[in-house]
Amino acid sequence: MIKVGLTGGIGSGKSTIAKVFRQLGIPIYEADIEARKLMETSSTIINALKARYGEDIYTDNKLNRVKLAEIIFNNNDELKHVNQIVHPVVREDFLQWSECQDADYVIEEAAILFESGSHSIMDLTIAVTAPENIRIERVMKRDNIDAKQVKARINNQLPEETKVAWSDFVINNDNEQLIIPQVVEIDKKIKEHGEIR
Repeated sequence: MIKVGLTGGIGSGKSTIAKVFRQLGIPIYEADIEARKLMETSSTIINALKARYGEDIYTDNKLNRVKLAEIIFNNNDELKHVNQIVHPVVREDFLQWSECQDADYVIEEAAILFESGSHSIMDLTIAVTAPENIRIERVMKRDNIDAKQVKARINNQLPEETKVAWSDFVINNDNEQLIIPQVVEIDKKIKEHGEIR
């Protein structure tokens, strides 16, 4: 099974791109959504978070996300620590999930594919890119926040040009170039890659 990582900075539109691949019949693993679920179902994560932050980080088996956000929001070391707990479990879950899929390849959509080290288990990677002003506009509309807050989030992520440089394929989602032909072309190339292997 060919494993493909799909990533892009905030507001680049990677979820939209993932939907197009899904329309082509490609199974999509949404890492951010699965991570949220695993934080309430994986005993490995639950026990590690309780050991670090106390039993009350969970109430009735539900993660106290507000409390956790307060802890990690302004503390990079704690954010790193939480990521070190969560990412290996998500990676393992993705690998198990991908074994159960019946397709030419599978995609993991992940905002922090490179930062989390998940790219290391991928055969190929795709970066979705868009000009910063468009990304800011999209996130302001989507999350109802101001440009300054969006900019702060962008600055917390790996620079887009780095993601592009490290990826095998790039999809330009700038509201000018059509995305479907770009996805179809990449789909074709990934399938050819599978035949070559």
